[in-house]
Amino acid sequence: MNPRLAFLLAGVLATGMIGMAAATRAANGQAAPARSVARETARPMRVMSINQCTDQLVLMLLPPERIASVTWLSRDPRLSLMAGAAQRVGRNRGDIEDVVRQRPDLIVADAFGSAATRAALRRFGYPMIEIAQPQSIDDIRAAVRVLAARLDVAARGEALIAAMDRQLADLHRRPPLGLRVASWSGDGLSRGEGALYQAVLAAAGARDAASEGVIGTDVEALLALDPDVLVAPGADAGGQSLRDRVAHHPLVRERWASRRVGISPRYYICGTPRIAEAAAILRDDLIRIRRSGATR
Repeated sequence: MNPRLAFLLAGVLATGMIGMAAATRAANGQAAPARSVARETARPMRVMSINQCTDQLVLMLLPPERIASVTWLSRDPRLSLMAGAAQRVGRNRGDIEDVVRQRPDLIVADAFGSAATRAALRRFGYPMIEIAQPQSIDDIRAAVRVLAARLDVAARGEALIAAMDRQLADLHRRPPLGLRVASWSGDGLSRGEGALYQAVLAAAGARDAASEGVIGTDVEALLALDPDVLVAPGADAGGQSLRDRVAHHPLVRERWASRRVGISPRYYICGTPRIAEAAAILRDDLIRIRRSGATR
């Protein structure tokens, strides 16, 4: 299964479990035990993230002792930039029992997640902050600042933003590479994999060849587009779907054997200040390919 789809399905299942459990309690006239409902504090010390993307920001902003738990997904290094840090804190599967047992004094949720889940948690009296999934570099800055302010670590948030901006500024000072890059995933050729992926390409100085309008799921589509460089999910992206195998077609392997790079989806599935790292890695890989003389 496409690792990105697997991640999204896991997130849906996790939030759905909360919503169903909450609905069952409400239907039975039950509520979360009063002792488990934390009061909102100015400086929360038991923060619980129930979304894999908000996990990343919480782990970047807070020391382990202030984190009650993050989702189990963030312990997977194929999906999480913060897998090591996630191992040092508690984990949750996004169900109401975890919330009751862990007694967080702040829940961090994705604003685009299950509305029923968030409504249930608010109804049970749990303090919550909802963070919209960033779709641009500006959105990343805004999300970090909002969450850092609520966690009372504004200086830490500004330091993360400043580090990202320095790296992006350094990349933007460099001349464009002029290489036509095509993304290949389990869904075949596409016009990138979202706005953040496009931001990575732009910062790296590359052009998205698929924006020229050729899309498809077979070898013919890839050959028709004929990009300078093929970007496929990195080796840590997990298992392959049937469509992923097209990238291993003998003709594709022969034609792009020395013109292929990988970007781990963990860099752009979730918007974090570390997106600049992905752009720097991609640019270095593209420069290496160009210097090798593999591109036309």
